[in-house]
Amino acid sequence: MGTTQLESVPEPKYWHLKTVLSEALDSEFSVGEILPNERDLAARFGVARATLRQALEQLELEGRLQRRRGVGTTVAPPRVGVAVGTEQHAWPGAGEDAWQPVDCVLAAPPTAVAGVLETGSEELVHTVRRSRVSHGQPVAAELLYIPESSVPDLSAIDTPSATARARAVLRELQRLELEGQDRAVELGSARADDAKELDRLPGAPVLVVTTRFFAEGRTAAVSVATYRADTCRLTFADSGGVEIHHGPERQAS
Repeated sequence: MGTTQLESVPEPKYWHLKTVLSEALDSEFSVGEILPNERDLAARFGVARATLRQALEQLELEGRLQRRRGVGTTVAPPRVGVAVGTEQHAWPGAGEDAWQPVDCVLAAPPTAVAGVLETGSEELVHTVRRSRVSHGQPVAAELLYIPESSVPDLSAIDTPSATARARAVLRELQRLELEGQDRAVELGSARADDAKELDRLPGAPVLVVTTRFFAEGRTAAVSVATYRADTCRLTFADSGGVEIHHGPERQAS
């Protein structure tokens, strides 16, 4: 590979470098190939390593690169297509829900979630952890917060903790009549626990989808789902649901 020096440009240097790197990924590298180390890349393009890191972070955010534990920075495969929230009137776990329950514990929710649920700061809620895999790789992790008032008959069910109890909580939740739901999507950084579950490094870009479920005139449950930003591209369907597409030419199933 020859050496490409960056000239003075009106846009930020890291942004111009991102474009140059993107062209190099298309012409010189294949999916899964490991990029040279930062020192060699910075020398090739004649930039400071801080500038290079900014460009690499942007390419990771756009799904062109992946940082893998013990491997390094690799060229990312095409984004995986999965459907998210296409059914506006179904509880989690109902119908053709693609999420898999992992476990369930009684625990105090984060302060912000407690505020939405209108529970006391120390009041315990059922916290169901679920995961989602597509094309053989983890794409999302979810924490579903359900107050005991939403599943009042659960105490009569003799189930152990973990997966069996998670399923029992979801079954009881579906006894309520769902009145509606709303969603918010924001860009975030993977926390240590999410990063481990999604096979990413802490701080990797993620998309956080927060959903509130309404029943009996109140918020009956809150879902906080964390999606890998390097594998998921979100669009909004006419139905109001959120879909993730594999690419511009392929509709998610």
